[in-house]
Amino acid sequence: MKRCLAVLALGALATLPAAAQGSRPLVVQTNSAGDSVMLIDPASDRIVAEIPDAEVIHGAAAAPDGSHLYLSNESLSTVDVVDTRTMRIIKRIPLSGHPNNIAIHRNGRRAYVAITGAQGGVDVIDLVNETRAKTIRVLGGVHNPFITPDSKFVVAGSTGGAVATVIDTELERPVWSIHFEGGVRPVTFETNPDGSTKRMFAQITNFHGFAVVDWAQKREVTRIALPDIPEAQRNKDGIQGSPAHGLLVTPDGKTLWSTSKFNSAVYAYSLPDLKYLGEVKVGTVPDWMTITPDGKKLYVANAHDNTVSVIDQPARKELMRIRVGQVPKRNITAILPVPPATN
Repeated sequence: MKRCLAVLALGALATLPAAAQGSRPLVVQTNSAGDSVMLIDPASDRIVAEIPDAEVIHGAAAAPDGSHLYLSNESLSTVDVVDTRTMRIIKRIPLSGHPNNIAIHRNGRRAYVAITGAQGGVDVIDLVNETRAKTIRVLGGVHNPFITPDSKFVVAGSTGGAVATVIDTELERPVWSIHFEGGVRPVTFETNPDGSTKRMFAQITNFHGFAVVDWAQKREVTRIALPDIPEAQRNKDGIQGSPAHGLLVTPDGKTLWSTSKFNSAVYAYSLPDLKYLGEVKVGTVPDWMTITPDGKKLYVANAHDNTVSVIDQPARKELMRIRVGQVPKRNITAILPVPPATN
């Protein structure tokens, strides 16, 4: 009987996807002026793998089962499909135009790619057939698409149109929008106890802070300005109209983090009351950030230093900086197969 059970257990294990066996969180760091994507292991804070032939990658998304990564490639206007067992690009899916960032549905069947320019919008990618299914036009084109935690909606942020367009992922069409005085930059979400969206936080062109949008009311209810410093002390390089560019809510839903390009820092606010908690100094032009699933480490991409700051999130303390490629910007954390170098 014991032998039979052991055989059955081994058989069940063999049917699992390769990514489900021996996987752990890895930080996927794109290099917007480089030709590769780097993977950082939070266990060692070392680069443990590199995806080659990935030139001018804007954003990354991971299949829920960890079997593939999807990279939005600005140089070729494609979505590059990466087999995470080999960390090699195995296919390129043509897009309708020049891409920026990418988001993925939690069911792994659809990805949403921002297409820039006046005739841009969101390309909907069928990940099962690895083809472009349709394009949803959005005023002014799209810079970043953000999917709500329940995957029911994609928020398409337009810098040219100064609008956040909310797309229903089942209907695959816009259902409402909210306009601002400037372009929509990074976005993140706060959820209700049932996982539905409660509030949206959005960074706006030329505003050093973020707007707070009540999701049910579909309107902005307040704004939070980040701590200021004298203009003579501000960083003025690489601002690109976005003095604050990077937002996230911690996995426990208790803290909101925002970057500041002006002040070379990241700032923490408590949720739900948005009380200021403190700052952590990082490198020059912090442009994006991601966090480990346990909420212990925050990784901030410093675009002008070619480094990633590793932050002890609960202690709000920078631990170290990891040198990466040229102009690191977008990053994500994904559960992926452990590369051979880490075994």
